[in-house]
Amino acid sequence: MTLDPDLRQRIHDLYAAYAACLDGARYEEWPEFFTDDGWYRVVPRENFDADLPLSTLSLKGKAMMKDRIYGVESTIFHAPYYQRHVIGLPLITQADDGSIEIEANYAVFRTKRDSAAEIFSVGRYLDKIVLSGDRLKFSQKFCIFDNDIIPNSLIYPI
Repeated sequence: MTLDPDLRQRIHDLYAAYAACLDGARYEEWPEFFTDDGWYRVVPRENFDADLPLSTLSLKGKAMMKDRIYGVESTIFHAPYYQRHVIGLPLITQADDGSIEIEANYAVFRTKRDSAAEIFSVGRYLDKIVLSGDRLKFSQKFCIFDNDIIPNSLIYPI
């Protein structure tokens, strides 16, 4: 698919900034990657492929995302861990009047302070990106994970 090289670079930069935000534990910045009505969904591959609505996590709108981050930082008790995202090159699957659809593979590694790193989640992002002002933002980010379960519980965004 032919796309303006500058726009393609901005898309790559968006994904790099997204990973850096989460890996740097700057969770209060995370909702700003989304439009006000953006949809963030973490769903097992089996449910997604069967078009089932059940998700591990589904947040619609920035307000829900901010509430989730408040919970992560202030109310959820858990053993802290670090995340490291490895995101494959975004494949642009469709681009039309103001919306870009993208698929990108991802792997998230988790490291607890007292143990070795482990693979936490592997899957693909199915995203929709729009131009909001002068910034690219996700209007949809679906994290479709390949494994049947995520170890323990999902605390931080993927």
